[in-house]
Amino acid sequence: MPDAPRTTPSASAFTSAFPLPPLADQAERLIGLGVPALTGVDADALRAYAEKAAVDAPEGSLLAVHPAAAPASALTPLLRLADRPGFLVVDMEDVDAFTPQGVELPDGPFYLVHGLDRGDHLGNWSPEEALPALTAAGRTPLVLTEGIHWLLQRPEVLERNKCFMTIGSRLRKANGSFDARTPAVWISNGTGRDGKERKGAPKVGWCWWNNRHTWLGFGSTTGRAG
Repeated sequence: MPDAPRTTPSASAFTSAFPLPPLADQAERLIGLGVPALTGVDADALRAYAEKAAVDAPEGSLLAVHPAAAPASALTPLLRLADRPGFLVVDMEDVDAFTPQGVELPDGPFYLVHGLDRGDHLGNWSPEEALPALTAAGRTPLVLTEGIHWLLQRPEVLERNKCFMTIGSRLRKANGSFDARTPAVWISNGTGRDGKERKGAPKVGWCWWNNRHTWLGFGSTTGRAG
């Protein structure tokens, strides 16, 4: 039986049930987690940016550090679910080579991400199918570090069977084509190479560009500002 046709969701379908704390609190959260110490960004500069941006930032904005300053490999171990630290799958050691594609990030070490959504209603869509649907709704996909920043502020965004992909990050190969792996964040079952001790831990891994997964939505945003 052929697959049912995909219906592009309207912009109103993208709503987040996870309000974010004020930007000043987000800055302190990142500092408390050790992001400045790990990445070399200046803690006082981060505080100052958050204070200035809060004057006219839309409600629910996420404070992010640019991946050039805070790469995914540095941020992933800071993730937590209960007492389980985040980890990177063993066959994605090149994670930092997955760069923004088709997504414009503001210049500078710090910026804001607006209108976050986990994309639950796009579960069982492939990345190839989801990208044009996001574009048609006036949204852009999250890059991997934005998804991680979201989870650093609100770990409960990651729920079993309701996790998400970050298809704004892709790896372009030397021949110009894209690697078929697509970054995602989900919860480990503690099987295989993950190890039993990682059951329930937040996991940064990948799925294939053309594959569908009922438990993976697509993180997206209405826009970004420096």
